Amino acid sequence: MRVDKWLWAVRLYKTRSQASHDCSAGKVKRSGNHLKPSSSLKIGDLLEVPAPDNSHKREIKIIELIPKRVCASLAQAAYLDLTSAEILAEAAERRLAEKVNRQFRKEGDQGRLTKRKRRRWEDREGKFF
Repeated sequence: MRVDKWLWAVRLYKTRSQASHDCSAGKVKRSGNHLKPSSSLKIGDLLEVPAPDNSHKREIKIIELIPKRVCASLAQAAYLDLTSAEILAEAAERRLAEKVNRQFRKEGDQGRLTKRKRRRWEDREGKFF
């Protein structure tokens, strides 16, 4: 069973090409070694797979080899997620901090002034040239 095909079949990636790209980039590992997309898998292998938002690495143990994409409940039964609770909590905190940061950037200054904001600034502050 190919690595990229299995990662896609158990819904760890939305598309097979994304799984293949991460394998080629060296983000998917088995016992510390990078895997090519065409590498073979067997039951009992331990994989390091990045989370979808790249906030942490997930440790996945293969329980079943699934050749085709199946529903989510069957897909989750094909692997065991061994990621520690500490790592998951840290990733949740990081996601929350990023969410707050995005909200702040959305409300605050966003780089170069728009025409409307520039006119308001000039009215309050006077001309800046």
